[in-house]
Amino acid sequence: MLDNIDVFKQNSIRIKSGAGVIYIDPFRMDEEPHDADYILITHDHYDHFSPDDIAKVKKDSTVLVVPEKMLAKAQKADVKEIETVKPGTYHELGDLEFETIPMYNILKPFHPKTAGWCGYVLKIDGKRIYVAGDIDAIKEAKEVICDIALIPIGGTYTTDAKKGADLVNEINPEIAIPVHYGCEVGKLSDAEVFKANVKDTIKVVEKIK
Repeated sequence: MLDNIDVFKQNSIRIKSGAGVIYIDPFRMDEEPHDADYILITHDHYDHFSPDDIAKVKKDSTVLVVPEKMLAKAQKADVKEIETVKPGTYHELGDLEFETIPMYNILKPFHPKTAGWCGYVLKIDGKRIYVAGDIDAIKEAKEVICDIALIPIGGTYTTDAKKGADLVNEINPEIAIPVHYGCEVGKLSDAEVFKANVKDTIKVVEKIK
């Protein structure tokens, strides 16, 4: 499973699975593979919703999934099919099953809960994969049950390396993958701080190069 997960810049992720090729928040893509069966967007900030990068990965049959309040903006992506979702709901699209998890900050002003933005738990090839999006250590994240957790560690707009590690320790997945660092915010060395603070029973895998 791990070999089928790629992390690019920020929260830009690709997962190859039996359900298809899934992208989350494609951003600053170096190549144009046009292989996306599904593209899931967490929220409308430029480094998460990038029509230029969606154009690089989409194909004629791609389904774009966005939070409900993003529908008007999502039209800029120029895909044939758009599905809207709300936080805290379950969905089946073709062979893809997923749940939406609220995505917001607690003390920071950047990602208000009222915006209705979403993280995702993808049910893929017998595993539950949580892509948190831009969060603090919110209670809904702490309650997620998953095998693999992709958690932001860059700070400023999200949890930093230490708080991200504390959150992962509460979620207690088998595997934790740090994201959202070493580009717009955070240093590549943040991954080492994260790994040092995650408990030994959780395997930390660095995917950002």
